[in-house]
Amino acid sequence: MADEATIRWSEKSSVLAPAYDAFAVTPSDSVNYTTSSSSNAIARALYIGTAGNVVLVTERGNVATFANLTTSFILPVCHKRVNSTNTTASGLVALY
Repeated sequence: MADEATIRWSEKSSVLAPAYDAFAVTPSDSVNYTTSSSSNAIARALYIGTAGNVVLVTERGNVATFANLTTSFILPVCHKRVNSTNTTASGLVALY
């Protein structure tokens, strides 16, 4: 299996490629994701730890509500933030 250094960036950045990193999400109505290498990070999916609703802001800035998501569900939507207002799901993990 190839290690991180041998995987080309174009392969990692494809939306069809699996996630190469993850971080716990704290929902916020105003603060977009940041990482050590980007002040405006875009996640490619969201893991739902505990069932509920998720309100997220897409990569293009649209607000979308996903209702009644189940536990252990992976929501495959590129996004830059999960809003705290009306988000009832918990245990959220952004995959990028």
